[in-house]
Amino acid sequence: MTDPQLPELTPDVSGADAYGTLDPAALRHADSLKWNKYEEGVIPLWVADMDFPVAPPILAALQERLTRGLGYHLQGGPALQNALRAKLATQGLTELPEDGLSFLPGVVPGLYAAVAALTEPGEPVLTMTPIYHPFHLSITEQGRRVAAAPLREGTEGHLARWEIDWDAMEAAAQGTRLLLLCHPHNPTGRVWDAEELVRLRDFALAHDLYVVSDELHADLRYTDAPFESFAADPRVRGKTLTLTGPCKAYNTAALGIGVMVGHDAALVKRVRGAAGGLMGHPSALSATMWLAALQEGGPWLADTLAYLRGNRAVLHAFLDARLPWVRATEPEATYLAWLDLRAHPRASSIQNFLLEEARLGVHDGPLFAPDELKGRYQGFIRLNFATSRPLLIEALERMADALGAEVPATVESR
Repeated sequence: MTDPQLPELTPDVSGADAYGTLDPAALRHADSLKWNKYEEGVIPLWVADMDFPVAPPILAALQERLTRGLGYHLQGGPALQNALRAKLATQGLTELPEDGLSFLPGVVPGLYAAVAALTEPGEPVLTMTPIYHPFHLSITEQGRRVAAAPLREGTEGHLARWEIDWDAMEAAAQGTRLLLLCHPHNPTGRVWDAEELVRLRDFALAHDLYVVSDELHADLRYTDAPFESFAADPRVRGKTLTLTGPCKAYNTAALGIGVMVGHDAALVKRVRGAAGGLMGHPSALSATMWLAALQEGGPWLADTLAYLRGNRAVLHAFLDARLPWVRATEPEATYLAWLDLRAHPRASSIQNFLLEEARLGVHDGPLFAPDELKGRYQGFIRLNFATSRPLLIEALERMADALGAEVPATVESR
């Protein structure tokens, strides 16, 4: 069913038609994890990659690189190092030492290496929930314990707004040596603001914590304000490592590459060495891709962000009009929406309900917490809105038809 009001809800934004012709049949190519997880007919809005084509300058650089040999290559050669250092400096990561960058096959291996190097089996590791699941898996799969500090669900107008619960942080920090921080935060989409960052730094110093800050989504922000890295403050640089990479902003997850950044070269070496030869290294094509993104990808990223901003507006306008009982966090970054459907009668199996009744694939809330806290997030879903606007609207229509328009009696309208 098509709501006749919906076209009026679609904002007029720059680039609004840029990805309007994406073909699901083409997106469902043989190598696509996102589109092949579920059978044909299901719209997949789950795993965090975009349906959009790769930036032309990146494709051109990759094609040119294939005209040369593919033997052993320089790991993070001078051109990539210099371009990346310049980019990091704009986020406050200045005065990095010569050995302050260590290239990785992705950000997630950096999380695992940090837990292995900086903690001992049985120890607690601090993080905030809900959280991107490799955070808690990097802890539990290596025999450590998750010291979870659940975020507090505040409010901002009619939207849920997730905030740091400082009392929970204090309680969870006892006996910990390491904080795994997600900034911007996945799945809530929060970008920790200047006041929160100051308090987080004070907290880390007071508890003498190592901090590993995953800043992978920093380029996917819906604000013109400069991004401030956690380690922008010299006070915390000695015990902080920053993890980042290009795969989210430039939609290149299949070309795995990331970097571990630190002002203490010995700490970088210690953590990178914890994985030894188990970790592997980025490929020559991955390095080529990242350099092209840094040097020439800016206009493509700006256009893509404009389109994503429009999709975000469509999503929340749709919820206001058709599903006013759904509590939603309007993300300040990422292309991921964290939606609270706990008021629905089928909240206890909401992921399967939406798959079966709406033919919609989403991530289930409990995935974003360790075992002991999974029940806290039952009824939440994470929805990826980085697709063409017609596909997004179709998915939302399916969701609304499946969930029903009636506001559940147990909650107030948004």
